[in-house]
Amino acid sequence: MVPPRVFISYSHDSAEHKSWVLDFASTLRHRGIDAVLDQWDLRPGDDLPHFMETELAKCDFVIIVCSEAYVAKANAGEGGVGYEKMIVTASLLKKIDSNKIIPVVRQSSSTVLPTFLQTKLYINFSNDTEVEYSLDELIRALLNAPLYEKPEIGVSPFKPLQGSKPDRTADGLKAAMTAIAAAFENSPYDTLAIGVINNLTDMHRLKLERYLSQAEKEGLVKSDLIGRYSVTNDGFDYLVNHGVIDA
Repeated sequence: MVPPRVFISYSHDSAEHKSWVLDFASTLRHRGIDAVLDQWDLRPGDDLPHFMETELAKCDFVIIVCSEAYVAKANAGEGGVGYEKMIVTASLLKKIDSNKIIPVVRQSSSTVLPTFLQTKLYINFSNDTEVEYSLDELIRALLNAPLYEKPEIGVSPFKPLQGSKPDRTADGLKAAMTAIAAAFENSPYDTLAIGVINNLTDMHRLKLERYLSQAEKEGLVKSDLIGRYSVTNDGFDYLVNHGVIDA
């Protein structure tokens, strides 16, 4: 695997900040990243804008170390003079692939980013006690080695009906039980003939007989020797659970 080439843009805020950036870039190189930094890639007499333009075109990523001073200068719209020409501005960003940009925050107060980078996810290096976590996140991004791999989409557990018709037994059973409930509401007797039940439904008698037989098999009703029906305890529970009658 060819190490990703990474250009590091930062502002020369102070000797301490320059030293931190140098250590940061060195750590990246030790961990498999071809980090490009002015502190070891530029010599007196080199052309700063040319170096900046060339490296931005060649690199795979651009790390922008967003200190408070860097953000202020970037938002001003000009890189300034000398080494401040190394600051990425909104106008310069138009010339490169914005997907290359990874903001790295190194600040002492609340996090701020250059206006043109505010929609980007950043990695926070402000807390020195958590630097290893931040380095891990950054290096994984640079090496395309995510901590979690997105699972493949599995096969659907459902299959088509292959032309079979929907089962309407449950609907017919409920209709038959509803007719029985209505018939008993208007009758003083404990058993009812099928003709009485049939008067309270639009269902054809032969179909009603079929569903009553189904209800009897499921223990919801029972019939006597002369074909009169009564509702069992399970049948009563069925009527309540299906909202046919109140408990």
